[in-house]
Amino acid sequence: MTIQVGDTIPAANFKIMGADGPQDISSDEIFAGKKVVLFAVPGAFTPGCSVTHLPGFVVKADEIKAKGVDTIACMAVNDAFVMGKWGEAQNADELLMLADGNGEFTQAIGLELDASGFGMGLRAQRFAMIVDDGKVSHLAVEAPGEIKVSTADAILEAL
Repeated sequence: MTIQVGDTIPAANFKIMGADGPQDISSDEIFAGKKVVLFAVPGAFTPGCSVTHLPGFVVKADEIKAKGVDTIACMAVNDAFVMGKWGEAQNADELLMLADGNGEFTQAIGLELDASGFGMGLRAQRFAMIVDDGKVSHLAVEAPGEIKVSTADAILEAL
């Protein structure tokens, strides 16, 4: 079942790239007591994600945070090494680059995408959400092939 506005973010563990390699970070560490914008992409380094989706959040990070957001997190079903390098390549210093390597969180919230036809396996659908102290207050899931409702500009409007 797909997560909905008003639902609580499920307990999960992600990986982030730290100075000494991949590190665990829990959903509680990310969301508890904070206002978080979480957006997901089908894959790091893919064209739509690298040209349009992620760069919008990099450019608009200060505006988003000025609206009371503590953390802007970008998530993909990729490993921490890929997410770390992608963040570096995109100058995403203000964003938390979350690796959901096995897609466990993605499946728990019901937003998985079968990209096997493209040789990519299980991925996350493209979406963005606003989470207030662990509860979803806004959810925008993209139609296939689109990057409209989950953009940084759309999130700014929702904030």
